[in-house]
Amino acid sequence: MNSFQRIGGLGGARAARGFTLLEIVVVMVLIALITAGVAAGINSRRQKAMHNLARAQVHQLAGKVEEYAIDNGSAPERIQDLVTKPGNARNWNGPYAKANDLKDPYGNDFVYAKPGQHGNDYDLSSLGADGQAGGESHNRDLTNWE
Repeated sequence: MNSFQRIGGLGGARAARGFTLLEIVVVMVLIALITAGVAAGINSRRQKAMHNLARAQVHQLAGKVEEYAIDNGSAPERIQDLVTKPGNARNWNGPYAKANDLKDPYGNDFVYAKPGQHGNDYDLSSLGADGQAGGESHNRDLTNWE
């Protein structure tokens, strides 16, 4: 036995043997499972962040509608009136918003209706991640009346 084998303890047939195909497959499966778990957690956090951003944008845009209403005596007829002066605006001091402010974080237009059907002069909402009315979780609508 040479000195390396005695000191390192790596002597014999075991030292020359590599990994078996089964061992490599098991390690790859474990790595894939860990990666999938991390990706799912990141996606869940991303969806929650987008939902919270949409909620904040609804309230921010509602504030811009209120600013328009203070200047002109009532809420705008169309949400685009926050960006471009309508012909009937008495004291328009805009633009109150930029064109991209009229889209939610999912890239969908905010839904605006005047008069509102929920006790307000107007209704403003984001239809959530799916862009459809209703829904649950991150697909739930976000509104200025809730």
